[in-house]
Amino acid sequence: MTRTLITGANKGLGRETARRLVAAGHTVYLGSRDAERGRRAAEEVGARAIVIDVTDPASVAAAAKTVEAEGGLDVLVNNAGIEGRSGGNGVIGAAEVTAAAMRTVFETNVFGMVEVVHAFLPLLQRSAAPVVVNVSSGLASLTRVSEPGTPTYAYPGVAYPASKTAVNMVTVQFAKAFPGIRINAVEPGYTATDLNGNTGTQTVAEGAEIIVRMAQIGPDGPTGGYFDVEGPLPW
Repeated sequence: MTRTLITGANKGLGRETARRLVAAGHTVYLGSRDAERGRRAAEEVGARAIVIDVTDPASVAAAAKTVEAEGGLDVLVNNAGIEGRSGGNGVIGAAEVTAAAMRTVFETNVFGMVEVVHAFLPLLQRSAAPVVVNVSSGLASLTRVSEPGTPTYAYPGVAYPASKTAVNMVTVQFAKAFPGIRINAVEPGYTATDLNGNTGTQTVAEGAEIIVRMAQIGPDGPTGGYFDVEGPLPW
C-alpha cells in the first residue's frame, strides 16, 4: 500500500490531488495548518487528516513522527504555497516589493518545502519506491518569463516566480543527491484557486493532473525534471 503525504491539502489543488490518489488506492495523509479544516476535507475525500504547518519546524517534526509511527511514507507532495499579494489582492510588482515580502513567500514556498523534505527523508529512504513531487509554477521558468508577448512575461510579480525558480533548483540538487528517490517539479497550469484569487483559467481537476501523474511514477520514472501535462518544460 502506497502511503502519501500532501501538504496544504485542505482545499484547491492539494485537496483534489488527495481525492484522486485515494481513488487510486493510496493511503493519503491530507496535510493542513488548520486541524478542523483538514479534518473536514479528509473526511470528504477519504484521507487521513494530519496537522502540518510547513513554516513551523516543530509542526513538521511532529507530523513526521506521526507518519513514521503509522507505517512510514512512500510519496511526498509538497503542495503548500502562497503567492504573496498586497492588501488589495494585487500582485506585488518590482516597484513595491520589499525584502520582507520576499521573505514571507520564501518561508512557505522554499524554506518550508526544504524543512518538510528534510524531516521526511529518512522515511522516504526506507520506501521501496519513494517519490517526491514539488509543486512549482510555469512562472519559475526563466525561459518562459523572458519571452515577450506571453502570459508569463506579462506577470509583474517578483516574489512568487523567484520562489518557484528556487524550488526548481532545490529539486534538481535533491534529485542528484538522492538518486534512489524520484524527485521532480511540476507546473499545474493557471488554475483557479484561492492562491490567485480564483482568477485561474482551468479547474483544479485539470491542474491536479500532472501532480497525480508524477506522484504515481515508478522507480524507472524520471527524476530531477520539470514537467507540465504536455511534458518537460524549459528551465
